[in-house]
Amino acid sequence: MNHLISIADSPTLIGIEQPATLRAPEIEKGVGCDFDSYLLVPDNSLDERIAAARARLGKDVVILGHHYQRDEVIKFADFRGDSLKLSYQAAEAQGRYIVFCGVHFMAESADILRRDHQIVVLPDLNAGCSMADMADIGQVDACWAELASVLDTSKIIPVTYMNSTAAIKSFTGEHGGAVCTSSNAAAVMRWAFERGEKILFLPDEHLGRNTGYRMNIPLDEMIVWDPYQELGGNTPEALRKARVILWKGYCSVHQRFTPEHVARVRRDFPGINVIVHPECRFEVTQAAGQIGSTEGIIKAVTTAAPGSKWAVGTEIHLVNRLAKQHPDRTVMSLDKSVCVCTTMFRITPHHLLWALDNLAAGNVVNRISVDERTRHYARVALDRMLSLR
Repeated sequence: MNHLISIADSPTLIGIEQPATLRAPEIEKGVGCDFDSYLLVPDNSLDERIAAARARLGKDVVILGHHYQRDEVIKFADFRGDSLKLSYQAAEAQGRYIVFCGVHFMAESADILRRDHQIVVLPDLNAGCSMADMADIGQVDACWAELASVLDTSKIIPVTYMNSTAAIKSFTGEHGGAVCTSSNAAAVMRWAFERGEKILFLPDEHLGRNTGYRMNIPLDEMIVWDPYQELGGNTPEALRKARVILWKGYCSVHQRFTPEHVARVRRDFPGINVIVHPECRFEVTQAAGQIGSTEGIIKAVTTAAPGSKWAVGTEIHLVNRLAKQHPDRTVMSLDKSVCVCTTMFRITPHHLLWALDNLAAGNVVNRISVDERTRHYARVALDRMLSLR
């Protein structure tokens, strides 16, 4: 059962007296509990109950948390990181249960990399990724067939961003390609060019373009493939000339940043450092001057001189956390009205408690399981990336 919680409906029950007929759920061994009843758990008891559930599970559970998670959730993570770092941690995790506080494609990747005895759980199945949804496997198969009508596809190496479904990762592995993250996209693209003449880059056009440009690939040799147009909206000549074919996809959060945001923050805060994620548009990365993956942004701010000023173009939870951790520096969002990553925001402490309580009672909920064929080829693509460590 999928349980959807919107931002507006996220429970804040502190100070609200519970009706006498309603009780917070008590889990007994072997007895599960529906998530909806966990909305009755008062916020001021969540930390204690989550700690108790973890204590019951002991070394059987490892919690992974992406940097974009809300503070109330990520503080429980045994490991936190960006998608690359969490990939390594998922591959090295020892616990029987991997509870992934992230989004669906990340949990799929953990299931692909897990050991045979391990089980991956996503606390809320509605925590997806709009970017990953922009590359459907049927569309990618059709793209490959169309490319074959014009080009020798044996000379095209697919590279897919970590922010993609297991099916796309599997396609990439089966066709000689590899997965990449924002941290290692250049290394993976160099690896791909050693094996072919062209790259099909999925599903984020901005990361592909920004990375390619920093590798000195001319903009006119990087074209966009629109899956809703014949030949992706390109001529055969343009496809033959292109070195990188960029899938038309983007991150809904990073897409919001504009060059005007950069100009405004520099006007209002002279001398400020502007650093943005490579999922931002090309015009934004060029205006910003500094580009950093999630881990790169954290390192830049963490190692910066006290008193320095930073405008950061990425998800707001991470920006706010950096500001709290470094009060001797000025850290702000590049856009003061930027939205949260709504899919990351879906996972609440209530979801985490529900998942842990059920695991402690012997009930596996919200298991993420990739079928064996998909898992095999996706693992091939992921292993190619991990080998570049």
